[in-house]
Amino acid sequence: MRPEGSASGLTSIAVAIEVDTGNVPLLLQELRHALQRLIEHGATHIIDLLAIPLGPGEQERLLARLGTGEIVAMLEAQGRSEIRECGYPGIWCISHFNPSGELAARFLEVTFAPALLSSPVEDVRHGLQRLSLTLDLPAAGSAAGWPS
Repeated sequence: MRPEGSASGLTSIAVAIEVDTGNVPLLLQELRHALQRLIEHGATHIIDLLAIPLGPGEQERLLARLGTGEIVAMLEAQGRSEIRECGYPGIWCISHFNPSGELAARFLEVTFAPALLSSPVEDVRHGLQRLSLTLDLPAAGSAAGWPS
């Protein structure tokens, strides 16, 4: 018998509690359906991973299940953004970090190519003007069928 108030020794045993919300298999099914809609209808789909209730380690397990594809792009604008193709073409993991390097947002985007990798028409026009100036050529804004 232990004296009253003495520890049983169980308090010194480290216990890891893993919470499984069950959302990982549901997200994988949602992605499968989104890929099917992308192929059949061209419909894109975005999942905000920070808005989904996931237990500790579930986001990492989901990303591990999705794997890594062939394309990785980095963007530097008010913090770093990483655009990674998953192991299933058409699924992209897009992570945005604040200027301190902390994760600010993470999305799974189902699309042929993420919009972040597409140059806006105005930026392309500006690039044409700059390149034309370096070559001493006139920049025709509506040349070759480009909209003005």
